[in-house]
This record gives sequence, structure tokens and C-alpha cells, in this order.
Amino acid sequence: MAQRLNAEIVSVDSRQIYREMDIGTAKPTWEEQQQARHHLIDCVDIAQPFSVAAYQNLADAAIRDIQNRDKRVMLVGGAGLYFRAIVDGLFEGPGADAAIRKRLHQEAAQQGVEALHTRLCACDAASAERIHPNNLVKVIRALEVYELTGTPISQLQQQWNNKPRYPFIAFGLSMPREILYRRIEQRVDAMLADGLIGEVKGLLKRGHSRNSIALQSFGYKELIAYLDGNCTLDEAIEQLKQNTRRFAKRQLTWFRGDIRITWLERESREQVVAALSSCIP
Repeated sequence: MAQRLNAEIVSVDSRQIYREMDIGTAKPTWEEQQQARHHLIDCVDIAQPFSVAAYQNLADAAIRDIQNRDKRVMLVGGAGLYFRAIVDGLFEGPGADAAIRKRLHQEAAQQGVEALHTRLCACDAASAERIHPNNLVKVIRALEVYELTGTPISQLQQQWNNKPRYPFIAFGLSMPREILYRRIEQRVDAMLADGLIGEVKGLLKRGHSRNSIALQSFGYKELIAYLDGNCTLDEAIEQLKQNTRRFAKRQLTWFRGDIRITWLERESREQVVAALSSCIP
């Protein structure tokens, strides 16, 4: 599609932006990146703090660069907050409250992150559905916003109706659930065959913290649990597949809420390209 449209690709992926994490994030191969220029891949060190605001700045710079060369921009990926940051701007919400955050961090240390996620389920089921129980940063932020405002952050985000920062056309790719889940399982098997375990071992050997946000990603945290002796390899693989299926469900829930997205249910690459070609002027 990028070739047909004389476009360059801006990755809207919250993990492909990290260096050294290649197999587990399914980064485009070197050969694929030669077919169409990609932006916002391999931009950040694993230990480097990174935020949605930092991503927005990088994305805006990439978009200006592409447009200055009279090319089209293709945003490709599934990170909902990153997509919204580009097209709508950042959802500010109430400012951080240090006391609340400190208390919630202490509770997480004493009771476990899942206990906080259970509390989030009670006050903001929509956010709990799309935030993974292990994502402590987002769980705490959602609870913090609820404590400060009395309103679930999911409701506040629905009022996030700023005028788009860029004119755009958006498409979501869908397929029958059973086919999606089968492809997820095949994708995990392919990553393992490509050397994902070795990639994770190498990251740990180079001294990267197990607790870094980057290594809490699917494919890394499950295999770290295996390498640390906390589960068998089969258990880690099954957990990875299950976590990825759940994440795909949360992605669909997030993007289905955006009425600006046109959904295409297609199974083959050729069908997708044909459908997009007929919709994009």
C-alpha cells in the first residue's frame, strides 16, 4: 500500500520503538523496510524513560519530514493511545497527585498489582478491560483519576473530542474471532522458531532489568518467568498465547469505540490491499 500511495510508514506501536527487541515485537524485517521507509522503529533504549508525549513529538517530526518530501503518511499499528495522541492530541486529565501514587504503589507492593486491578474493575470496568493487570503504571493512573474526579477515566476519555490535528482516513482490519486466535497462536509459534527465547536471554545477559516497562511486554515477561524457573516452557507459551488473545480483544474494544474508523473484514493481504485501494483517493 505504501508503494501504491507513494507513502512512508509511521509505526504506531508502543514496543517496536525500542531497540534490541526485534522478534518479540514482530518488527518489519530489513527487507520489508527497504520496500517502504519506516519511521519510529528502534528509536529508544530499553532503559530509557518514554511517554506518550515523547512519542507524539517524534511522530509529529516524522510526519513533517514525510510531508516536506511530498509523500503521504501511513500510520500503521495497534497502540490506541499513540494513535489518539497523533490525530487528536493528548488527553491531559487531572494532574498527578504524589500522595495518591505513593499510597497506591505501597499497596501494590504489599497486596500485588492484581489487587489494584480488581479495585479498578469495581470502579471503572471499561478501563480494567483494556488495561492489563500487570501494567502498574496505567492501573495506578486510572485509580488516581477516579479518586481525584469521582469519574472513571474511560468516561473522561470519551469526552476527548478535540478537532483532529491532521486530516486522516482510518481503517481497522477485522476477521472472524476463531481465525484471529489461530493466527495469534501461529504468530507465537513463529516467533519461538525465529529465536525469541535467545533474544530474551540476550537482553537479560546484557543487564536489562526484568522490571523495565519494555520487558513487561508480551513475549518477554512470560519467557522471563520461564527462564527464572517460575514455570515450564509449555506453561509460558500457553500464557503468552492467552495474554495476546486477551490483548487483541482489548484492542478491538478500544478501536471499535472510534466511529471514524472504517472496518474491513478480510482474511488475505490481497483482499486488504484491494479494499483499501478502492477507498483511498
